Amino acid sequence: MATNTTDTQPPPDGAQHLTPAPGRSEDVLSPGRRRHLWLALGLLLQLFAVGGRWDLPLAAWAFQIFLIRFLRTGRPVRGLAQVWLVCVAGGLFWAWQLAVPITLLVFAGVLMLSSVALVPFAADRLLSPRLGPAGRLLAFPAALTAVAYLLGSYNPFGTAYGLLAVTQHENLALLQVLSVAGPYSVAFLIGAVATAANHVWEHGGSRRELRPALAVAAVVAVVIASGQAWLAFAPAPSSPTVRIAGINPSRATLAEAERLLGTASTDLAEVSRADATAVRAASNVITRQLFADTREAAASGAKIVFWSENAAKVRAADEPAFLAEAAALARQEGIYLNIAANVYLPDEPYGRDQTVLLGPDGGTLWTYQKRHPIPGLERYIPGEGPAPVVQTPYGRLSNVICYDADFPAIMHVDADIMLVPGGDWPEMGRIHTKMASLRAIENGYALVRQDFNGSSQAFDRQGRVLSQQDTTPGVERPWIVDVPTRGAATLYRVAGDIFAWLCAGLTLAAIGLAVRRPRTHGPAARNGNA
Repeated sequence: MATNTTDTQPPPDGAQHLTPAPGRSEDVLSPGRRRHLWLALGLLLQLFAVGGRWDLPLAAWAFQIFLIRFLRTGRPVRGLAQVWLVCVAGGLFWAWQLAVPITLLVFAGVLMLSSVALVPFAADRLLSPRLGPAGRLLAFPAALTAVAYLLGSYNPFGTAYGLLAVTQHENLALLQVLSVAGPYSVAFLIGAVATAANHVWEHGGSRRELRPALAVAAVVAVVIASGQAWLAFAPAPSSPTVRIAGINPSRATLAEAERLLGTASTDLAEVSRADATAVRAASNVITRQLFADTREAAASGAKIVFWSENAAKVRAADEPAFLAEAAALARQEGIYLNIAANVYLPDEPYGRDQTVLLGPDGGTLWTYQKRHPIPGLERYIPGEGPAPVVQTPYGRLSNVICYDADFPAIMHVDADIMLVPGGDWPEMGRIHTKMASLRAIENGYALVRQDFNGSSQAFDRQGRVLSQQDTTPGVERPWIVDVPTRGAATLYRVAGDIFAWLCAGLTLAAIGLAVRRPRTHGPAARNGNA
């Protein structure tokens, strides 16, 4: 006689009715309480997987498992609203722990990002029941990857928040996949683990039902093993190195400059109204220290010297004389000098955040203006055009400024060494440099980030730390590091975000199929939660 397995098998956790143990209240084991336990666990774990100072790598793999379980065992509208609140809480916690000022724009940004982050969960809850077993496994990771790509490419906050790969920065073996499929591929792996875990949770651990989970586990294992093999057996090629120095203005120098100026040197509105003589005197105090430290670095053997973001403060009218003096210094020392300056514009509450690379002959090799000022926090005129690349005896040099490195697309350049002048505050600086290190793996170049009031670090093309300096004390001497002069092209740098576009196409196809197909009898439907 045939057995009706639908009637005999227990429904998934969160919807089944259990007989309470002696002495225990049935209410303790009620489906509603279990569901909200999954929601609470998802919230707690997500707070430590937002790309902040206190991230726990395993939390990024676990929090979505519980949020999906919560959604699949309840009614969708109310459940999605609650998961949206979890996303908002994660965004606000990220801003708080990194001391990002909670301005109206930042708050609106958190709400917007949380709404977009809800899309993969909506796809899993609303679409996957109509797509069969394969769709139930793949709809969520595909949508998660597509959303991560769209946010990283087209929203004003870039990948500064929400990029799951950032939470795995200690796992270099896993992160080598970035050189093949890009930074959003880690989201796909994490999302696939979440749906595979829920498949086992719903269907039990029989050999047949374990197959999807084992397939996902095998893919993750192959990715990590391949990355480990790449690190072990194909290290960065032996090549000549070049000595690079990073320079910061000291706290004492900035304090003296602001005493002469009568206001904070970063307050562009106040500086625009200040007396020109006072602005010039304050600027000269900072410039003297930067030039003296540059000479010290050159005497230590540095062939490339670059300053942190906005290290110099210069009136637009005084810029030609300042550049001429810097060019003479580069010529005298025979170095490549990448100066970074905040150029004050006359009678305007705006400025130019720029770098100028001067060659050993004193010639100007590039002038680059920051393309992505931080929304709501920086009053700079955005620059245009790609990141510059210059051929030198020490390889191909390139440069972006601080927040620009949170936009992976503009970092696809054929370079050997990427210079990133940064200007952070301590809470942000400790993680922002680690965020930038992903660009080295993605594009196959060494990356050197000189950060004011944070952490300066140099990375080889596989993401290994070559040297670092804590710049929060504000009294550090020039930072010296020897960097390989030869990079290597990566598949990701050449092919771009093909994998992310495939996931976007898969998501659109899933939507189309879900509209055409009737709903299958999934776990939520069996328990009246459709």
